[in-house]
Amino acid sequence: MTDDPVDPVTGDAAGHVDEAGVAETPTEPGPDLAPEDVHDQPAGETPGEPDPARDELTVTQMELAERTADLQRLQAEFVNYKRRVERDRELIRENATYAALTPIIEVLDTIDRARESAQHSGGELEAGFQAVADQLERTVERLGLTKFGTPGDAFDPSLHEALSHLGEDAEVEVTTCKVVAKAGYRIGDRVVRAAQVLVVDPPQ
Repeated sequence: MTDDPVDPVTGDAAGHVDEAGVAETPTEPGPDLAPEDVHDQPAGETPGEPDPARDELTVTQMELAERTADLQRLQAEFVNYKRRVERDRELIRENATYAALTPIIEVLDTIDRARESAQHSGGELEAGFQAVADQLERTVERLGLTKFGTPGDAFDPSLHEALSHLGEDAEVEVTTCKVVAKAGYRIGDRVVRAAQVLVVDPPQ
């Protein structure tokens, strides 16, 4: 066994010369790498390079969210439109009924006066006239026209029109309809004509 030659300048052992005459330079050991410091890189991928499939999925998800929002907005607009159409249709129907029945109120007033006259005379309406009156009243009521206003009702300015005050009445606690000159009529909550009344007030 022969000792490695010593470098005459540095005094260090010279590198080993292999059979081909090439010197082998000693290498210093590097730091040890722990297994967790080494990360496997998937084959075919370069660190920092975007994944086309993942980008396409993100774009698709964004487009789906936009389409869903558009669909929800259109659905809400359709629901609102349907409600407006139904509301307008009901209003048109009510206005048509109002226009058709308002002139008939005068005929109903005539029937009421005829009944009152017959009662004051101690009699009743003639049978034929009574049948026509009853049929007319049933027809307009079926169409939504309802009659209101009777003596003894508390006076309500939204329902009654006071033609006159008859003074005070000890039997009432609030202003009260004493006499109904003309009945009131309404369609649903809409007053077609306020009842025309004579009222009395409670004692002061």
